[in-house]
Amino acid sequence: MKVLIFGATGMLGQGVLRACLADKDITLVQTVGRTTTGQIHPKLREVAHADLWNYASIEDQLAGFDACFFCLGVSSNGITPEQYERMTYDLTLAAGTTLARLNPEMRFIYISGKGTDANGASHWAKVKGRTENALLALPFQAVMFRPAAIEPVHGEVSKTPSYRLFYKIVQPLKILTLLRRLLPAQITTTEELAKAMIAVARYGSTQKIIEGGDFAALAKQVN
Repeated sequence: MKVLIFGATGMLGQGVLRACLADKDITLVQTVGRTTTGQIHPKLREVAHADLWNYASIEDQLAGFDACFFCLGVSSNGITPEQYERMTYDLTLAAGTTLARLNPEMRFIYISGKGTDANGASHWAKVKGRTENALLALPFQAVMFRPAAIEPVHGEVSKTPSYRLFYKIVQPLKILTLLRRLLPAQITTTEELAKAMIAVARYGSTQKIIEGGDFAALAKQVN
């Protein structure tokens, strides 16, 4: 497989990149983002692109891919509803519509979030829900992943300051590790989620929306 990763410098994107580079069936991993990861690997190709709402200038570098892992996202904390919509719905659909046109057979795996609901009470849930619905209407196979809590297990670091502080406090105490044993459907790891995404990219899915309780079984399909 040849795969794209959007958001490879974020916490989950770091985990997805690590898993993709280790996967024997993935022959090319191309990252797309404002900055590159700086990693060097024979399977890795990186594209730095400043305007994530317009891909006209790099369309020739976005064709010929089997799957896309879309890990870009922001927290709704500290920004206006209009900013959140631009950074979530507009940004995601700019990439999605371009890739659906260039790669109509592609499997597009989108990281959403638990509680997403286009008819929900909170603004973030509504925006995420509209984003999911718009992706599902595009002419490629889109699959939504809705994780709740995610535990970084290979040194992945969040770009969100409040999340970095949270992980700095809880990781030495192994709190998420302990809770994950009690609540496996609510807490996943960066590795488990990344492998579950790869499994869907490789084999497809009859489910359009995948919740946390299904991650472990999917991840076991990837060695």
